[in-house]
Amino acid sequence: MKNLKKFAALGLSGAMVLSLAACGSGTKNTTTDTTAAGTEAAAKTEAAGDTEAAADTAAAGGNVDKSQKLIIYTNSGSNGRDAWLKEKAGTEGYNVEVVQIQGGDLANRIIAEKNNPQADLVFGLNSIEYEKLKAENVLDQWEPSWAGDVDMTLGDKDGYYYPIVIQPLVNMMNADLQNPPKDYTDLVNPEWKDKYTILNFGGGTGKTILASLLVRYRDDSGEYGISDEGWDFVKNWIQNGHMEVQGEDYVGNAISGTVPITEMWGSGVLQNQTERDYKFQIMVPEVGVPYVTEQVAMITGSKKRDLAVDFANWFGSAEVQAEWMNQFGTIPCQPKAVEEAPADIKEFMDQVHPQDMDWGFVAANIDQWVEKCELEFLQ
Repeated sequence: MKNLKKFAALGLSGAMVLSLAACGSGTKNTTTDTTAAGTEAAAKTEAAGDTEAAADTAAAGGNVDKSQKLIIYTNSGSNGRDAWLKEKAGTEGYNVEVVQIQGGDLANRIIAEKNNPQADLVFGLNSIEYEKLKAENVLDQWEPSWAGDVDMTLGDKDGYYYPIVIQPLVNMMNADLQNPPKDYTDLVNPEWKDKYTILNFGGGTGKTILASLLVRYRDDSGEYGISDEGWDFVKNWIQNGHMEVQGEDYVGNAISGTVPITEMWGSGVLQNQTERDYKFQIMVPEVGVPYVTEQVAMITGSKKRDLAVDFANWFGSAEVQAEWMNQFGTIPCQPKAVEEAPADIKEFMDQVHPQDMDWGFVAANIDQWVEKCELEFLQ
């Protein structure tokens, strides 16, 4: 079918050239220009068909040369994840190099390499960073074989990035805390003064929770798209709380009751509960909590597109994501993988639900939001 489309397009382009040449008793230059334009259009159509066919081949599990080195960028390769992935992929015949780069630096690097891409695909990051990459035209549209298995409200409606791991961002609280707050709006009350830790806005968790609060007060006529009421609320929330101090054990503070509430990402909650043998209370506002969803995407300009898609089909599958979960305590987007999850992951996921957020709006404004908060509200 793809070849038929290709030949049909070529035939149509050729017919247009002949028709224009026959009808125009115009000059020789006009005919030459028209022919060149038709040839160029045909070439573009053929190239697009070849790319589409290559992607279809990979999606169908067709023949790809796995011996080629596949360069993978990620910010989720720490704690042995990169070594595990390289070894596991090797057993499937893939030859991968996993390059670990911090989140903000990773997105900037992909953008900086736009004219000479060094990687074939990227996974990890969050929707804010992927929206920036999408806006910079450094990602390709594609579709993995498992796209129909996952909740695509967590991914990109335009098909540039797809969800693999969920990280609900929550406030975890001391187990003995009486009448705990139910929402961030409760935290601005005097009784919670210095009783909750706000993580640094330079990190992904702190930045995303800040965004989740501001989007509740969206006003396109307001400063950076936020109403005055929203800015007043966030100012009070910041100044009533305890900002993270580098090097402090904010999890230990929550357990001891010194600062009984702290922000935390999903797998961090589970990991700390296991390692510290402690069960936290979880605050889940009625509007939900922001989900930092790790995604996988194809980098524009890669010469190994079919291999990259084939790898992503394998890595995002329920089987591999279940192993990834059991090895590193992650929360997969694959429902079939979640079915195999330990009891603590299932219990945690039953407590939380996602907040509806416009990630494009967040991505367009987050830098200004953070700057305003740091310059005007931090004491």
